[in-house]
Amino acid sequence: MSKSSGPASPVHPDPSPDAAGFSAPFETPMAEPIRMRTLVLLRWFAIGGQMAAVIVAWMMGIGFWKTPIVLLIAASITMNLWLFLRPPKRTSPGRAVRQLSFDLVQISTLMALTGGMANPFALLVLAPVTIAAASLNARQVLALGLATVALISVAAVFGLPLRDPDGEILRMEPILAVGHWVALVIGVVFFAGYAHRVTGELSDTSGALFATQMALAREQRLQHLGGVVAAAAHEMGTPLATIKLIAAELADELEDRPDLRADAIALRDSADRCAAILRSMGRAGKDDLHMRAAPLRAVLEDAAEPHADRGPQIEIHAEGPVIHRDPAIIHALRNLIQNAVDFAESRVVIETQVTQGALVVTVRDDGPGFPPHLLSRIGDPYLSRRAEAQRGSYEGMGLGLFIAKTLLERSGARLTFANGGPGAVVSVRWPLERIRAQDRVALAHNPTFAAG
Repeated sequence: MSKSSGPASPVHPDPSPDAAGFSAPFETPMAEPIRMRTLVLLRWFAIGGQMAAVIVAWMMGIGFWKTPIVLLIAASITMNLWLFLRPPKRTSPGRAVRQLSFDLVQISTLMALTGGMANPFALLVLAPVTIAAASLNARQVLALGLATVALISVAAVFGLPLRDPDGEILRMEPILAVGHWVALVIGVVFFAGYAHRVTGELSDTSGALFATQMALAREQRLQHLGGVVAAAAHEMGTPLATIKLIAAELADELEDRPDLRADAIALRDSADRCAAILRSMGRAGKDDLHMRAAPLRAVLEDAAEPHADRGPQIEIHAEGPVIHRDPAIIHALRNLIQNAVDFAESRVVIETQVTQGALVVTVRDDGPGFPPHLLSRIGDPYLSRRAEAQRGSYEGMGLGLFIAKTLLERSGARLTFANGGPGAVVSVRWPLERIRAQDRVALAHNPTFAAG
């Protein structure tokens, strides 16, 4: 999965019933970049801080232009009250940019009226661009970042000085003022870049996990449908047998009424046809139902099958109980096996062990192993980096291991990652009561119909 151009929420497939009754994907509108309620709440915090700073400075006898400063704070209060009284609406990226631009201009003007670079609260001018970086796309963040640098520069050049209680101007040495300006510009780049990158990666990770869960949920619904079909076929067998029996008796009793006898025979034949259809559906449904549980070796072979012909030999040494054939577990094991095959020299070994009330599945390869300094972080997204010597400049994002770890932990498993000299070793450990399945026939055979 490639990294997105911005941290805005990805378009997710949204379930909508299709002709078969299952969910079909379609694109939904982009999520709000940031809720207006959040912007209003943050602005109230800023207003409270500004008012507190003005009151404290006035009590200390610091000289500054009080009227324009009070008017600027009043403008923010008016904006918030106006937004609060308006009917609630979705926040578009354009509206979010306009609100953050208002905050940027208000804070920058306050800074210019209260000493410019000598204002100890000048760092707060970085707040709007940082919020934008966490919620808007790269182009909008760049525009707000450039505007922030421009307004900081204007405040540094034309800022009005503060005065102490004796009327003396509070000055900052020119070299310190320049250093403060440089620090704020660096802050714009660093905070905006960091927030934008982290939010984008979280969005990509969330999108990958969501897409995987959607696919697994669809497969699970298909399997559950098999159980419903088998149960319906089983339960409908008895009433159909009754209908056929009564229709046959009516046909025998109505030999002197050819017209009614023909209807009774047609009803009996229709019951026979329904019975044949239900028998076929019942067999297929029970096959699907049985697929919800399978021997451990069969589940591992299913997980390894897509990678059987990719080069390295895959050996499965598995003895164990019948376990739940959960699509999420199979997908997760398949990701672990894929990772092992990607970096193996010639061989991948899958072993199982049942001990002390637990089932342990171990996947090991004969490749270069995990970097020792990253072992404690294996399974985090965007981390996987193994075998540069083997694969040249290959660098994966680690989403496969992250998704596998997440799905397996949700099934009750615990994962450990280690190096086995040579190669990487991944162990998955389940409590037996969480993974073992009942190995029995789900439903009895449907009733058979006697010949009419």
